[in-house]
Amino acid sequence: MSTYFYMRISTKESTDRQSFQRQNKALERYANENNLMYTNRTVFRDDMTGSTFNRPDWIALESILKEGDTIIFKEISRFTREAEKGYDKYMELMNKGINLIFLDNSTVSTDYIKQLTNIANSQELVTKTALEGTIKLLLIVELDRCQKEREIFIQRIKQGLEASDKKSGRKTGQLDKMTDELKSDIKLFLSDRSIKQVDLMKKHNISRNTLKKYIEIVKEA
Repeated sequence: MSTYFYMRISTKESTDRQSFQRQNKALERYANENNLMYTNRTVFRDDMTGSTFNRPDWIALESILKEGDTIIFKEISRFTREAEKGYDKYMELMNKGINLIFLDNSTVSTDYIKQLTNIANSQELVTKTALEGTIKLLLIVELDRCQKEREIFIQRIKQGLEASDKKSGRKTGQLDKMTDELKSDIKLFLSDRSIKQVDLMKKHNISRNTLKKYIEIVKEA
């Protein structure tokens, strides 16, 4: 039985490499704490969208998986951002005996889902069917949340750009008091590097340097 680690970001912007660093730090810490091998042979990473599983390193990883192997992710959005496709792939892997661990989403790691499944299988038909539905709902809700967060953010960006065209009198780059909306957007940006800095800059009418200052403030909070 082997343990592998997987990271993913969704943009080729060099600034977004920081996301790999955060994922790498979390995964490497987990490996050290659990005496797991963390080398080029066990770590896979893709710089691609989470809307498909047709990713070079993911394909390479899947090709070597065997029953009893484990894949560790920082969070479930690194696995996928598609609820329906994600659920199908999740169940496919779990049924093949592959363990999935999401450090930031432990309730959808396969160990927990298997426990619920075992409980469901020990019940009479009606209760079993209800529990199976609950298990699927738990997974779908979490996967759908990742998908919806991205869609909502894109919509907010569009609305922000439209609103910014009507604003005037504010100097680009001026470090004003951070709004709750900007703070929320930055937190989402820090957890999802498929979001581009340029979108935040345009939405909030700020320069790259100003955005960096706000980002540091949020990180230190």
